[in-house]
Amino acid sequence: MKRFLLPLLLVAGLYSCQNNGTDKSDAQSGKVELAPLLDQYWEERMQLFPFEATGYGDNRYNDRFTITIAQSFRDSLGQFYQKYLNELNNIDSASLTEEEQVSYGLLKYEMQMGLEGLKYPTHYMPINQFWAFTLEFPQLGSGTGNQPFKTVKDYDNFLARMAVFPAWTDTAISNMRLGLSTGWILPKALVVKMLPQLKAMIVGDKTKSIFYGPVGMIPDSFGDNKQRLTAAYADAIQKHIIPSYTKLYEFFEKEYLPKARSTHGISSVPMGDQYYNYCIKTWTTTDLSADSIYTIGVNEVARLEAEMNKVKDQVGFKGTLQEFFEFLNKDRQFYPFTTAQQVLDSFWAIKKVEDPQLKKLFNNVPKTEFTIRQTEAFRAASASAEYNPPSEDGSRPGIFYTPIIDPKKYNAVGMNTLFLHEAIPGHHYQIALQQENKDIPKFRRFLWYGAYGEGWALYSETLGQQLGLYENPYQYFGHLSDAMHRAIRLVVDVSIHHKGMTREEAIAYMRAHERATEEEATAEIERYMGIPGQALSYKIGQLTISAERKKYEAQMGSKFDIASFHDEVLKYGCLPLQVLQSKLAHWAKQ
Repeated sequence: MKRFLLPLLLVAGLYSCQNNGTDKSDAQSGKVELAPLLDQYWEERMQLFPFEATGYGDNRYNDRFTITIAQSFRDSLGQFYQKYLNELNNIDSASLTEEEQVSYGLLKYEMQMGLEGLKYPTHYMPINQFWAFTLEFPQLGSGTGNQPFKTVKDYDNFLARMAVFPAWTDTAISNMRLGLSTGWILPKALVVKMLPQLKAMIVGDKTKSIFYGPVGMIPDSFGDNKQRLTAAYADAIQKHIIPSYTKLYEFFEKEYLPKARSTHGISSVPMGDQYYNYCIKTWTTTDLSADSIYTIGVNEVARLEAEMNKVKDQVGFKGTLQEFFEFLNKDRQFYPFTTAQQVLDSFWAIKKVEDPQLKKLFNNVPKTEFTIRQTEAFRAASASAEYNPPSEDGSRPGIFYTPIIDPKKYNAVGMNTLFLHEAIPGHHYQIALQQENKDIPKFRRFLWYGAYGEGWALYSETLGQQLGLYENPYQYFGHLSDAMHRAIRLVVDVSIHHKGMTREEAIAYMRAHERATEEEATAEIERYMGIPGQALSYKIGQLTISAERKKYEAQMGSKFDIASFHDEVLKYGCLPLQVLQSKLAHWAKQ
């Protein structure tokens, strides 16, 4: 633990020690300049969150492991947020340019939301079955994730991180014991799903550990270091990794699971209602109430259900919509794969179809490379398809991951719309273009708002017909299914966390309104239980972007250019929805 005091001490004095490019008169007069303040904020943040830095391709701190769930860290983080909020309040915002005012407002918003979030003891529930450091750390250590393994120093860097994992584990267990005593406890249904994830990391043969993966990549050019590193990784796995996962597994099985809560919504924990309102604000970047979001969801479910029935009738299916769901879930024509590679090849074929059409809808496209991979086996059962952002320097491509547990059970109906969302032009276009944009401050190149980012990705699904990807009614029904999936989220997320809906009732509601198997619906509902409010971001963002497009198509008539509209939406990186609307209004006037 002691070795990690140094970065925090450095952070505490960093701003006061550095001029950061402001001239001497400004420093003496106490005047705060925005640009160097933004740069310094980013430098401090990377030291506070070294795993974030690694993910962004900033390799300066690849050996550091800050235990962000520790109370001491949260105290330092609160001071960090307050310091920058104070500095921003000393800036005359009226003297800033229009674009500077956007950056000023975004950082102020981030600091205020960060301080508000620290009111809630979320560190008492540091692990869940969907998002957890216990799942992210093996990805880093696998040799195929964000942590680079190209040089001897790279290998030594991750050895340093593995050495701290036991301390993180002890902190997590201590926090969860506090959670048990204060009521911030995970639902039992989620804990049950976490046990096999943890157990998968407990191997009898250390060479079979996912953390041993980089050893097989050590080149002969490392010389004597090859033997040293091979032994060091085996030792670290035996000494740090396996005992830590064993301790976590036994804690959850013997101590936590018997006391895990039987309720499903976050409202059942202390301050749960207030925390859920905070989650809504965080994930939607709006002031929408839980009840208004619920109403939007119910209306969207009804609208999309009518569209689904049209497709059902178009293909001549005789039966109810629920029976049509079953047909799409079970008929062999929708399961054409026998190997995982065939699934991956099919996604590459989708990209090939849309590539010629993309230039009609976008003037600006990413330079960053893109690839498709199968989700690692150890997390595939509880994982959704996802996009892993590229590194800033382009050394790591943007990666579309898809879990393929059994290729023979991989349904092809929704593949086109999935690719549009998670890959191109969804997350890859949005995130890569944002990171490549040198005209915005660095902190904005990596800023993320779910309503914008997921909203754009869901909006991208509506472009399928223009990109030649909804060639038959079943493909289009796949799009409607995914749109319905996000509309249902508005209903069930609010219902679980605000209205008292049970896990089982939410699963039944989902299955009644969309093409989801029991297993798929269960995994989705449990995801919403583990991450309150996150599922709201998709549909709220998409509806906003779609409404903006429709508004300007009507206002501008023949002057409306779809590629120009898309370029403008993506031009400034992630923005709260109201800021995006303001930017589009300015664009339309010009």
